[in-house]
Amino acid sequence: MADQVVKKTKENKRTYIFAVGRRREAVARVRLHNPASGKVDMFQTVLKRGDVVVNGKQIQEYFRYFGYTPIYNKFLQTTNAENNYIFTVKVRGGGLSGQLDAVLHGMARALDKLDREKYHSSLKKNGYLTRDPRTRERRKVGNAGKARRKKSSPKR
Repeated sequence: MADQVVKKTKENKRTYIFAVGRRREAVARVRLHNPASGKVDMFQTVLKRGDVVVNGKQIQEYFRYFGYTPIYNKFLQTTNAENNYIFTVKVRGGGLSGQLDAVLHGMARALDKLDREKYHSSLKKNGYLTRDPRTRERRKVGNAGKARRKKSSPKR
């Protein structure tokens, strides 16, 4: 299992830790880079410690809504990963809120794989390792296009 956690990329010979986070329909594939030099060269850009890149953009650009900023900032401050690691994330599916939760879930799993003794207790206590199982309710037959809505019946 340990040999599957750390992978080497062919193009830049760097090591990273891979984890997947999920929430509703969103799936986030997270790579955690722990650079010795403090910088990683990826996709013709140089990433430095503390960078979180989501789908090729900085996390502030991708999750622009001001209500999302305290959520991911709190995660980075709680785990003390603010200026220590580089996260690169590919996320697809769902809406922005579900994608943000999937990204945080994947980042928490990656940190847990990196150093279980250091991060596991605080991540578990704050609920970052728990996958939220709530999903969209399926549409039932004969319910006028919605999950619970009933068709209106005439009175007379």
